[in-house]
Amino acid sequence: MSRSESELSGAERTARIVELERGSVIQTYTRQPILLVRGAGAKVWDAEGREYIDFVAGVAVNTVGHCHPAVVEAIAHQAKELIHTSNLYYTENQVFLAEELKTLTGMDRAFFCNSGAESVEAALKLARRATGRSKIVAAVHSFHGRTLGSLGATYKAVYREPFRPLAEAEFVTFDDPEALAAMVSKETSAVILEPVQGEGGVNVPSPEYLRAARQICDDCGALLILDEVQTGFGRTGRWFGKEHSGVLPDVMTLAKGIAGGLPMGAMLAAQSVSEVFQKGDHASTFGGGPLVSAAALASIGAIKNEKLVERSAEMGAYLRSRLVEEIDAREVRGLGLMVGVELEANCPEIVNRARERGVLLNATSEHVLRMVPPLVVGKEEIDRVVKVLGEILEEP
Repeated sequence: MSRSESELSGAERTARIVELERGSVIQTYTRQPILLVRGAGAKVWDAEGREYIDFVAGVAVNTVGHCHPAVVEAIAHQAKELIHTSNLYYTENQVFLAEELKTLTGMDRAFFCNSGAESVEAALKLARRATGRSKIVAAVHSFHGRTLGSLGATYKAVYREPFRPLAEAEFVTFDDPEALAAMVSKETSAVILEPVQGEGGVNVPSPEYLRAARQICDDCGALLILDEVQTGFGRTGRWFGKEHSGVLPDVMTLAKGIAGGLPMGAMLAAQSVSEVFQKGDHASTFGGGPLVSAAALASIGAIKNEKLVERSAEMGAYLRSRLVEEIDAREVRGLGLMVGVELEANCPEIVNRARERGVLLNATSEHVLRMVPPLVVGKEEIDRVVKVLGEILEEP
C-alpha cells in the first residue's frame, strides 16, 4: 500500500507532482524543477522547505507581494458572501473598481475580462468597430498575447508561424517615430504599443516616442492602444507607464498586477470610443466578478496605503545602481522595478544556477534577464540577488 500524501517527503512530493503533470497537463510550459507551496512578500518556499527571493513575481503579477494580508482578507470575506453570479446582473465591487480605475488612469469606461490577452482582444475588436478599418500597427519585439487575435500583434515569428493565417499586424521598429509615421495610414485601425516592452527585453523608449505616436494616430484617425498589462499598477515607478510621457491613449489594456494574484484583465477606453460597443458586441462570463473585483480593490488600496508606486521608483533606482556597480553587463535598463540586464553570458543557464542559490529570475532571451520583483521588495533582498548574480558571473 502506498503511503498517504501527508507522509511523503518534500522531494517525494515534488517528484510525484512532476510525474503526474507530465501525464495530465498539456505540455505547453517549460517548468523549473521546484514545487512551490507557499509565499509571503517577496519570497516563496518550495515543498522541500527551501526559500527563494522571487524576482519573477508571477511575471510581474504579484505587485503587492505574495499573499498580502489585505488581499487575503478581502478574498476570504467576499468568498463568504458571493463568489460569482453573471454579468446579467449588477454587482457592487465591479462598479466600484471601474470608478477607481477611471480615476487612476484618466480613461472613461472599463470592460472586465480575465487576462492580458483577453484585454488586448477586446481592444483590437473595439478598434475595428470604432474605425471600420482592420489594419493594425505594432512594434518589433512586441508581445501582446497568444490568442489568435492578440497573437497577430505579437512580434516573435516562432509564436505566429504555426497558427497562420492570422490577422497580422504590420511591425515597425520600436522607438522610431519616423518609421511609425511612414507605416500608419488612413487604413490603419490602431497602433498598439507597450510603454516599456517586457517580453521584448525591457526596452524603454524615449518619452517623445509615445507623444509622437499620439500625434501620428490623431493625424490618420487611428486609435492609440497602450498595452499596460505589464507596466501597470506601479511597476515602472508611476501608476502606469504612460505617465512617463504624459500621453493619454484611446484605449488601455490592463491585467497582471490588477488583482493581487487572481486572474483578471480590463480594457479601458475614452468615452467616444467606448460608445461604439453596443450591447452584445462583446462579453465575458467571469469578467469583473465579485471575488476578483474585491481582490483588485484591496490590491489597489494596498498600493496606495503602502506607497508602493513611490517604493517602486526608489527600489528600482537602487536595484539598477547596484547592478551597474557590481555586474559586468552590456546594459542595465528599465523604469521602476521593471529592469532588464543584458549580458554576454547565457541567461537561461544563469536562471538555473540562481535558482539553486535561492533566487528566482527570468530570461526573456539568451542574453537578457528580466527582473520584476514584488513592489514590496527591500534593499536587503536586492543586495542578495545582486550578490548571487555577481558570484555566478565570476564562476567559470
